[in-house]
Amino acid sequence: MTTRLDRRAFLKGFGGAALALPVLDAMGAEVTSQVPRRFCAMYTANGMSLPKEEHGISEWHWFPAQTKDGEFVFSKSTEPLAPFRKHVSFMGGLHHPSGPKADPHTCSDMWLTGAPLHNPKPGTYNTVGLDQMIALHTKQYCRQPSLIMSIDAGTGFLSRTGTISYSLEGRPIPAENSPRRIFDRLFRGDNSSAQSEREKLQRRIKLVDAVAESAKSLDKALGKSDRDRMDQYLTSLNEVESRLIASERWIDIPLKKQDYSHLNLDANSEGEPAEYYRNMFDLIALAFDADITRSVAFMLNREDGMGISDTFPLKLGLSRTHHNLSHATDKEGQLNFAKYDRFLSEQIAGFLGRLQGYKDREGTVLDNTIVLFGSGASTTHNPRNLPTLVAGGANMGLKHGTYWRKDDARLANMYLSILRSMGIHTESFADSTGTLTSPVFSKA
Repeated sequence: MTTRLDRRAFLKGFGGAALALPVLDAMGAEVTSQVPRRFCAMYTANGMSLPKEEHGISEWHWFPAQTKDGEFVFSKSTEPLAPFRKHVSFMGGLHHPSGPKADPHTCSDMWLTGAPLHNPKPGTYNTVGLDQMIALHTKQYCRQPSLIMSIDAGTGFLSRTGTISYSLEGRPIPAENSPRRIFDRLFRGDNSSAQSEREKLQRRIKLVDAVAESAKSLDKALGKSDRDRMDQYLTSLNEVESRLIASERWIDIPLKKQDYSHLNLDANSEGEPAEYYRNMFDLIALAFDADITRSVAFMLNREDGMGISDTFPLKLGLSRTHHNLSHATDKEGQLNFAKYDRFLSEQIAGFLGRLQGYKDREGTVLDNTIVLFGSGASTTHNPRNLPTLVAGGANMGLKHGTYWRKDDARLANMYLSILRSMGIHTESFADSTGTLTSPVFSKA
């Protein structure tokens, strides 16, 4: 008699950690043909423009205006998203309880993690990020466990990190910022035989293993600060090895045929901001359409004026750098800050449009993807009422067209709701106390 496995079957590992089994024939045809469930987190630093009433520019407040019948009115900052009213919701009042206790510049570090502050030193206190928790449960279905991108490559330093993705051990995972390198990693086929490609991957995996062993031996002889640096290096090696192993499993399966002609792989962060962001978002959309990965984290801007994107407002003809605008208390500064928010809304609207244009077996890629956009501060380092937008996921039970707000609601509760919507049935995430009581996630 053939054993029938439940689609939620798990293997138990050390510390009681559970890992979902890969899709097996014993789970039934309805599972092996399941439509993918995807997640994309996008982060902007320095908060959003929330001008004061005396400025007289309330129409530029990032959060929408709420009307009596429950409908909301897009502000000028988010107006480019209006065509997606039925696919987006604004979430107000969210926060991380650890946020007010931390250095305000660590807000990007803890945005996807909640970061309980059992060790206040930046870079050492973190826990697993939402994107990596999702990758843990979706990587068996796709070629790459996750895609981690940022405006500046690598991990950054201390609290001014250049990534929003943190491993299961809470270590920062290096991000990539080059469209060409991302494209090569995701889509570039090899003209040699599958066997030749397999042998090349195996050599690279052995090399990574050998380097990791040498690094571990060296680690024992190092001082504490050097060990911290080696920890980050080993995290990077582990991420590379995970990608190589995943690639090896998929060598014999051809990629979906797609049109790449609209990509400009030479776009870079030194050039025109909209062109750069468009290509980065197009790469994410293509990766989702081809089911290469189901978990993406993209850091659009870094905190505290770090990195190239701090100059983007100047390139757009605005009056000051991004970080400078976030500290503006005058009307002109807040208006320019809001205009940069609008620029970001335009980029996100283009991304949602691309996801909506790709078709899945059931609905669009947008219908089967939860898109999260937000910041770790509301404005000027305020860790409460974090600006948050959720889009997509109609086929995962999300209901949109809402501006929902509840004071002091835990962001981790929303993350738990996202996990449940993704079909990941964990009891808690970070410091969650339950799922979010919101019509957006009514089925979570």
